[in-house]
Amino acid sequence: MTAEIVAEHSVVLCVGDTTFLDYDSIVAKREGYGPIGKGGNGLILHSALALDPEKGQSIGLLWQKLWNREPKQKPPQDETPTQKKKRQAAAQKLARQRPFEQKESYRWVEALTTVENEVSKSTRVIHIFDREGDITEVFDKVRQLQHTGVLVRAAQNRSLDSDSERLWAKLEAQSISFKQEIALPETNKRCARRATLVVRFCPVNLRTPYRFDNRDPLLVYAIYATEIDCPEGETPLAWMLLTTEVVTDEQMAATILRWYSYRWRVEEYHKIFKSGCQVERYRLAADGMKTLIGFLSVIAVELLQLTYLHRTQPTADAVEVRLAPSASHNER
Repeated sequence: MTAEIVAEHSVVLCVGDTTFLDYDSIVAKREGYGPIGKGGNGLILHSALALDPEKGQSIGLLWQKLWNREPKQKPPQDETPTQKKKRQAAAQKLARQRPFEQKESYRWVEALTTVENEVSKSTRVIHIFDREGDITEVFDKVRQLQHTGVLVRAAQNRSLDSDSERLWAKLEAQSISFKQEIALPETNKRCARRATLVVRFCPVNLRTPYRFDNRDPLLVYAIYATEIDCPEGETPLAWMLLTTEVVTDEQMAATILRWYSYRWRVEEYHKIFKSGCQVERYRLAADGMKTLIGFLSVIAVELLQLTYLHRTQPTADAVEVRLAPSASHNER
């Protein structure tokens, strides 16, 4: 049903993020859960949340994936440091040899392909990922899809072209194109504030690693935004954004920055999921918990919509509030 509403738009944003659901206090019924974080026990949830590109209002969930890691085997009690080093090296080698489709990072590509197949071909979906989604497989997959784009915050100082020029050096050499002010929401690491950014942008060709059959460079557009006049005690903002959308003028570069600022909606969604829906307080067996999470995930979307409307239209009549329909949960 979310896909039906999305079909009414020519362009829709889809912000993706992963969160850990902690059920470490469950003593019994632990089967179906797995290790998370540092010694925790629980489930992992990846959400793909559709947003209106003009205001960033949430439309609904387009896709979710829920899974658990397999518990790790305990090492032998009499294991020596040398044996431990060999065991860890063997495990790392085995992990590198696993097919990409079997790795957790595949979820970023899986979101692209699944949403492309579910959404109307008249709608272009722009996926927005934080640095964890900066993997070559994402950009490679997008060039195989007709109605999908991506906007990712760069995590790697990638090699460009055949001269091995680096991404950051390339953008820092560009002249400043314009300044833009954006609103930053409050997080665990900063207070809410308005940030003034100086912006540079240009097209870049990302070198394709040898593991790919198609070695043609990946053409993307880079937007580098750095904060000036940062308040004392705060960390200056610095975004290196890579997008498959064509950015040839200041207006489009400013649009890309605004779109990326909406990425926090999915973090707010997960926060509401945990605090408003209190999803981590239940004590069910894993199968029952996964079913309950599917139910609560839709309620969390509706709470997110009401939260946003309260901020932007606090005097609106309650009868005018139109909640988005339930999302699909094919991956549960």
